[in-house]
Amino acid sequence: MKKEEIKFKHLEDPAFKVHHTRRTLGQKAADRVTELTGSWGFILFLFAILLVWVVINSYFLVKYSQGPFDPYPFVFLNLVLACLAVIQAPIILMSQNREAQKDRIKNEYDYQINKKAEEEIQEIKELLKRKLK
Repeated sequence: MKKEEIKFKHLEDPAFKVHHTRRTLGQKAADRVTELTGSWGFILFLFAILLVWVVINSYFLVKYSQGPFDPYPFVFLNLVLACLAVIQAPIILMSQNREAQKDRIKNEYDYQINKKAEEEIQEIKELLKRKLK
């Protein structure tokens, strides 16, 4: 079965549509930041920047200059990383909260479907019992 052939009924639920389609600019930005920063590409990019920072401040600036811009223990680098974490954490949490809300809507819909299926199974059992008697 092709992916586009699969149709999920919960996507047609009005609560899901309202929640999913009416995203503010901030919500869209939070989703995009979460998508980018939650990837291996970002981790490798950040690792490369940290490595370059340490190499430049530990070797090149000591050798060719009067001293490193940010000497060991790299206090300025720690400040930059702390600021990145302080800004990034709430943005990621906002995106996760939105995903959790969508999951709650989907789970409520699934619960309603399961409840209806169980009722129908009980009816079928009753019909079978009557037929077999």
